[in-house]
Amino acid sequence: MGSEVKSLREKRGNINGAFGRIENGECFLYNSHIDQYPQGISYDEKRKRKLLLHKYQIKRLEGKLQEKRMVLVPIRLYFKNGKVKVELGIGRGKRLVDKREEIKKKEINREIQRTLKSIKSNFSLP
Repeated sequence: MGSEVKSLREKRGNINGAFGRIENGECFLYNSHIDQYPQGISYDEKRKRKLLLHKYQIKRLEGKLQEKRMVLVPIRLYFKNGKVKVELGIGRGKRLVDKREEIKKKEINREIQRTLKSIKSNFSLP
């Protein structure tokens, strides 16, 4: 929509947490957030948006997404010849076990930083 493009020109869009899906031979972008443009018409900021791709591009992506846990991820939004473009990448989704391990590592690193900070404050140099 035009008001979405105007909002994106003002850098008021966000693709964190967004993902793509192919449904019935069409490609859609989910969870991309584009703020309301003040002078434009109102719309759902997180609606699914249809991506315009060639049939052969959709078929190629569909074939790659058939592999185990592969996900279509938007990498960046940019403008080309006045049109909004989305750069897409194919990535492997994390399993629950991987996420748990990453959370444990972060907690351990935080604890190490806290102890180092407390040690430094206890042994301050004159």
